[in-house]
Amino acid sequence: MKKDYDVVIIGAGLAGLQCARLLARDASVLLVDRKHDLTKSVHTTGIFVRKTFEDFEFPAGTLGRPISDVSLYSPKLRKMEIRSAVPEFRVGKMAALYDAYLKDCISGGVEFAGGTKYIRSRPHKTGSIITLENGGEPFEVHTKVLVAADGARSRVARDLGLDENREWIVGYEEVFRSRDVDRAPRLHCFLHAKLAPGYLAWIADDCDEVHVGVGGYAKEFDPRGALREFKVKTSHITRECVADMGCVLESRGGRIPVGGVLRRIANGRGVLIGDAAGAVSPLTAGGLDPCLRLSSIAAVVIRESLQFGDASILEKLSGYRFRARFVSRIWMRRLIAALSNQFLLECVSMLLMSAVGKFFAKHVFFGRGSFPDVKQIPRARVLDLPREP
Repeated sequence: MKKDYDVVIIGAGLAGLQCARLLARDASVLLVDRKHDLTKSVHTTGIFVRKTFEDFEFPAGTLGRPISDVSLYSPKLRKMEIRSAVPEFRVGKMAALYDAYLKDCISGGVEFAGGTKYIRSRPHKTGSIITLENGGEPFEVHTKVLVAADGARSRVARDLGLDENREWIVGYEEVFRSRDVDRAPRLHCFLHAKLAPGYLAWIADDCDEVHVGVGGYAKEFDPRGALREFKVKTSHITRECVADMGCVLESRGGRIPVGGVLRRIANGRGVLIGDAAGAVSPLTAGGLDPCLRLSSIAAVVIRESLQFGDASILEKLSGYRFRARFVSRIWMRRLIAALSNQFLLECVSMLLMSAVGKFFAKHVFFGRGSFPDVKQIPRARVLDLPREP
């Protein structure tokens, strides 16, 4: 392992892998992750929205069948169905996607340090000195740009002196084999103040795999216990979707930031991407879209900073530009979080089932509002990225 790099990326999830593969041929990059094998202990459900799989290319075999139908359930399991004329969601085969992206990184020249822990970083006159640990042995490397892709509770963000996530939920799900490959894929979403306080429960069935999960504010529920109760409550639905409820292919859990993109996500030493930057949809499926977009834009900014030898260019990357795209979802998130009473949540659900409510629900689930398109930000204009007033 070298001792000096242009870029060191901490965290080899989707955000870190995307940023690394885009920088691979223009910079010396070290990609660090605690896991030796990225295909193990995947944390995300991996639901991609239409704008994502239209704008980004994915390796063959890494996306499930398209989903156009959504069922939204009230706490009493009253159901509203909405349908899109075009495919709106695809569930990613995340282990296969991580593996393909890592191979892409390595073939491009990225050095991967698996089984390596991030310990700390400190400022240097030309970037940062980073302390890492592998096999119990600490060592140091120098980098011009430090990238935090280490999750919702980012230690790198703290060491860089940037903003940190203050609001998150905890999600937990189990993955099963689907019962019927000939059935139309469907995303089932459930509102429930007890089983998914402040968020949603879900059954994502692409007729290959079925993801059954719950999410909510950790102080208000036990995710595993809530999932057990949720499976009992929705047994008539899960039986139709799942081939064998006793055969769990995989279980996943983790923190999901829901406060929107952080404001201060970059300074002269480094940048935040992915969950570390709060780049997750604050309301429903689609969190991987802002993850990919912010990582891609960050790669462009980092490339220009290295090209011009000007670390201040990194500071042009501000969360202010991106937060505006999620204002309606942030307010909707606050509304759901405030509805801790089942009766009130049932009333809101009934409003959503009205003509106006159904229109709003379609906007939430099928709306294409997202981050600025990377293709619309030429290299020459990167230096003009707007900052917060």
